[in-house]
Amino acid sequence: MNRTNGLYLVIGALVVVVIGLGAYVYHEKQKPEGVELSIGKDGLAIEKK
Repeated sequence: MNRTNGLYLVIGALVVVVIGLGAYVYHEKQKPEGVELSIGKDGLAIEKK
C-alpha cells in the first residue's frame, strides 16, 4: 500500500507541475505586444515588447 501511495503522490505532483506550466505559458502568450509606458518615481519608462 505504501508504495502505491507514493506513486500516486509523484503522479499528482507531476500533474500539478504540468498544469502550472501550461497556465504560465498561456498567460505569457496573452500579453499584448507593442510599447509599454510606465510612469514611476524615476520618471517615464518606455519598453518595447
